[in-house]
Amino acid sequence: MAVPGGTWKRAGLGAIGLVFVIATFAFFLPKIADYRDVWGVVRDLSWPWIVALLAVTALNILTFAPPWIAALPGLRFRDALALTQIATALSIVVPAGAAVGIAGAYGILRRWGFAPREIARAVTLVSLWNQFANLSYPIVAVFLLTATGGDSALLATAAFVGVAILGVAVTALALVLSSPRMAMEIGDLAAGAASWVVGLLRRPPVAWGGPSFDRFRDDAVVLLRRRWHLLTLATLVGTLNVFLVLLVALRACDVPGSEVSVVEAFAAWSLARILGSFPITPGGVGVVELGLTGALIGFGGANAGVVAAVLVYRFLTMAPTVIAGLVATVAIRRRVAPA
Repeated sequence: MAVPGGTWKRAGLGAIGLVFVIATFAFFLPKIADYRDVWGVVRDLSWPWIVALLAVTALNILTFAPPWIAALPGLRFRDALALTQIATALSIVVPAGAAVGIAGAYGILRRWGFAPREIARAVTLVSLWNQFANLSYPIVAVFLLTATGGDSALLATAAFVGVAILGVAVTALALVLSSPRMAMEIGDLAAGAASWVVGLLRRPPVAWGGPSFDRFRDDAVVLLRRRWHLLTLATLVGTLNVFLVLLVALRACDVPGSEVSVVEAFAAWSLARILGSFPITPGGVGVVELGLTGALIGFGGANAGVVAAVLVYRFLTMAPTVIAGLVATVAIRRRVAPA
């Protein structure tokens, strides 16, 4: 029986990602810092720093829910928290995890009785606002670095690309929301471009188009008029709290401000978020660790302390979510709709 070409492509991409992950943790990171030295740094963590790390980790988990509450009226905090932990856990552990996470969130929300158009609007807005934040952070980081006398060529490049993409994306969103005609025209244009791209991969044209964008406009305009500020604030608080976990991990692992300042840590983190958005490995595993480590050491951080901090940061932003996602999955299976 012949194996579909798409299966071979997915298997090939998965194999490449696996090789990269193994190379990162078995070759690249040990070249940067001996794991015995890294473990020595982690082992010497004081109890106050351990408590601080646990506190920011708990806060990070809690900030997953508010953007969804803002984008989907009627969704309770408890249910939004469970939903986001499941979706994020899927995006971390499953190849092409972002798409699987969205599909999982859609299925759960349908089971809870939310209408498909409401779910599509919420997924789109939460995703867009998250990407807007990711594209904005390198721009802010470059400005802050320049103001404090620092620089980073790679970050400047990311910021330049971010400005271009963010400008196009925000303009397109504004035009889509401005009128039904613009929504139809931009939707048809985007569908044509997307169909051309997937055609290169020998896949059928996309099923959406101008009417899809027009329906999104009808659903989004009213909600954004009332809740755009809440969605924006919730997104900023949620994403910046992830940075707070990194900053506390750096200080806990004895990487002081004299080696890596808050601005430099923010610059490295914003660059790593851009790198992690490329679907090379699930959850950006390997990509984020290597990129973040290189940037922090480039700013002056000690090798063992930086590697320890990055590994602690990644563990605390991934493992608790995976565990919480599994627990939430079991709990959700026991009920049909939110209580």
